[in-house]
Amino acid sequence: MTSATPPTGTGALAKREARLAWTLLAPTIISVSLVVILPLLAIIWISFKPFTLSDLRPPAPVVRESLRGSGDDLRIEYRLRNSSQEIAIEGVTLTDVLPEGVIAGEIAAPCVLDGQELFCDFGTLDGGQRERIRVPVTIDGDPDVFEDVVEGSEPRITGSGPSVLTNFEFSLENFARVFDGDEFWGVLGVTLFYTVFGTIGALVMGLFAALLLNKSFKGQGFIRGLYLFPYVAPVIAVAFTWVTLFDPFSGSANALLVQMGLSSDPINFFGERPLALIMVTVFEIWRYFPLSFLFILARMQSIDSSMYEAADMDGASPFQKFWLLSIPQLLGILSVLFLLRFIWTFNKFDDIFLLTGGNAGTRTLTVNVYEQAFAVSNIGAGAAVAVVILMCLIAFSFVFFKFISREEGL
Repeated sequence: MTSATPPTGTGALAKREARLAWTLLAPTIISVSLVVILPLLAIIWISFKPFTLSDLRPPAPVVRESLRGSGDDLRIEYRLRNSSQEIAIEGVTLTDVLPEGVIAGEIAAPCVLDGQELFCDFGTLDGGQRERIRVPVTIDGDPDVFEDVVEGSEPRITGSGPSVLTNFEFSLENFARVFDGDEFWGVLGVTLFYTVFGTIGALVMGLFAALLLNKSFKGQGFIRGLYLFPYVAPVIAVAFTWVTLFDPFSGSANALLVQMGLSSDPINFFGERPLALIMVTVFEIWRYFPLSFLFILARMQSIDSSMYEAADMDGASPFQKFWLLSIPQLLGILSVLFLLRFIWTFNKFDDIFLLTGGNAGTRTLTVNVYEQAFAVSNIGAGAAVAVVILMCLIAFSFVFFKFISREEGL
């Protein structure tokens, strides 16, 4: 007679372990939420609002006080304006206390004077509206002395308007602007060219480098470390070096091409279409192939050498050993590297911005985010482009895990 085995994961011990696991994971989940999820939700929120850089501050009344005129025309002026050109501000009031020695004359509505205290009720201030209040005064003393006293006092202002950022009014205006015309599709095409060829090129070059260095020889550690230089070097330094090297006027590459007779005139490598896009793609390949090289080499060294010995006994050629033995063993790491490099390259901004600034046909979606949000000061449109980038990467990841990774057993 056999005893029944209790179901896995339903006992008190399993529940305690589950609570302990969630407790240990809580700091990580909170950190990821604060660093990744909340900013992502904020970008999605802003993308549905016609939000510009000037809307970072909610609309508020702005006042400037000054002492004007002289003699019988001496007056205190309050210049009030709405900081927003479109949004109205409600409940706008102004309160100020006139200094001792200043005697106010007759005051017009909407202001009243109670002793030395001035109070003005403007009600609603429309977008872009300006008001000027003139308070005729006489001064018991030197006006020059009272000028600093009057202008040094700060009137109290009340009034507030709805913030575009925090209200619940949403619009598709930003996405309509993003997809309007052929500009977006041209930028998307440049992004795909840069990403696809940059990713494949880095993988192929990394694979080739791993094949070259997958042997024991004197100084192999130094050579392998040298191969990592493009990846570990500061991007500002290497980008400046490339721009200087291929400069059409003082670059060594152009001087060499002209002296060898390969080119009659200097070539503007980073300033001509489509050469600039090819150059930034080559830079991407050169800078990031060491990462692929490192992972591929580590995987190649873990392959059982007995398979290659058996292939040698069967008379297999080097190409047959590479294609039939090495590639099947490397497909897993190549798939992972392709996924990571595709996502990273699709999001790449600093390399292109440092090399060309997005000019000469090298404007990618990430550069477009910067230009929309900061160059044009349209933060909403920049956020909309960022959301489009997110959707593209989600679609790519879905296709990758649905089809490609299934074939590789990932």
